[in-house]
Amino acid sequence: DKELIIRFANNGKIFGHRGLGRNGVYPVSAAALEDTIVCYIDIEFFETTLKVNTDFTYKLLMFFASELGESERKMRNLAHMPVKGRVAEALIILKDQFGLTPEGFINIELSRQDLASFSGATYETVFRVINELVNEKLISLAGKSIMITNHGGLYKLTQEAVA
Repeated sequence: DKELIIRFANNGKIFGHRGLGRNGVYPVSAAALEDTIVCYIDIEFFETTLKVNTDFTYKLLMFFASELGESERKMRNLAHMPVKGRVAEALIILKDQFGLTPEGFINIELSRQDLASFSGATYETVFRVINELVNEKLISLAGKSIMITNHGGLYKLTQEAVA
């Protein structure tokens, strides 16, 4: 099976929720890219909380609605957006979610394989696209670190792809 990274979760983010209501069968898995502290919530406690805390239940419903919208957008992009646009979008999403280092690099170091899995592409294709983006002066590299040097140009690739 080809691995597809659906999303990244950083501090304070929820994961594992896609298995709710499936009797313990989880359709996805999670992997930590760095040292992580994870909290486990017992399913019986969680379900009881949902039944008695309507504010929490409403906020969780809004989270699920947002997640569903993101999943639908990603599915549309996988079907209709060229790989170059998907890689550009992945870099913008990572920058927005993780921010920048003081030097201006995206504040997460991903392997090219992880970037490929997040973009819905092969390693070889992402390697080629990254080199194209460097040659077009849209990004620069330092090892695994990536700096967006022309955000507008990178963003334009994502818009041309879905137009």
